[in-house]
Amino acid sequence: MTVYDETSDALLTQWLPFRALTGAEPGALPLYCLPHAGGAASAFRLWQGKLPGVAVQPVQLPGRESRHREPPYLRMEPLVSDLADAVLADVAQSAAGHRYALYGHSLGGLVAFELVREVRRRGGPEPVHLFVSGSDAPHVTYEDGPPVRGMSRKEVVGLLRDLGGTPEWLLADPGALEMILPAVQADFTVKESYGYTPEPPLAVPISVLPSGSDPRVAPEKVAAWREQTAGEFALHPFDGGHFAVFEQADRTRAIVAEALRPWA
Repeated sequence: MTVYDETSDALLTQWLPFRALTGAEPGALPLYCLPHAGGAASAFRLWQGKLPGVAVQPVQLPGRESRHREPPYLRMEPLVSDLADAVLADVAQSAAGHRYALYGHSLGGLVAFELVREVRRRGGPEPVHLFVSGSDAPHVTYEDGPPVRGMSRKEVVGLLRDLGGTPEWLLADPGALEMILPAVQADFTVKESYGYTPEPPLAVPISVLPSGSDPRVAPEKVAAWREQTAGEFALHPFDGGHFAVFEQADRTRAIVAEALRPWA
């Protein structure tokens, strides 16, 4: 566990590299955004300044972009514990009165869910809303195929190509692959080693944004997210594949903005 204080803004900036560049007015509601497996904070960079009253805060995990020299996490528990330290420290400094929201895509959805549960266990301020896309509910049985951590480079590249969202030029560049594959395989190891532990449903409203042609999720397993909250639940289906919420970013942001309107 890392202890943050007023002198540790540099440590917070590791997790929140665009912390000072939200494009939002003072007092805006922080929205911490967690990317997909192998993804980075830049996946949400273009959302900044486009949600009224909301300060979009893309989260940067170790092993990529500005943190590429740091070893990535291989298990959910230490990742969520360290992330909770950073998010709660940032929330404590926010002018939004300890209010915030979370958005997670794919693996990021599971991380966001476990982050809420970790905050609840600590007795910290829980988010006003949790948004999830590209992820089955945490308590259902996963059938994602062979473990990615045991795949060859060619097999991982094939998986990334099937999922979409990764530029072809990057997949064809051996040097670029050397930089991104360790984070990809580490993140899939986090997911594949994840074991859901039953706890009471959250009191936090959950909105789920599934895609109809996503090869990594199933409609009935997405709908099971409803069982994870005692609060409001909303399902917003998209046409398209695993990254439809980014390809149709205007609609995604409109859904998020509407849900956060009472707090933004």
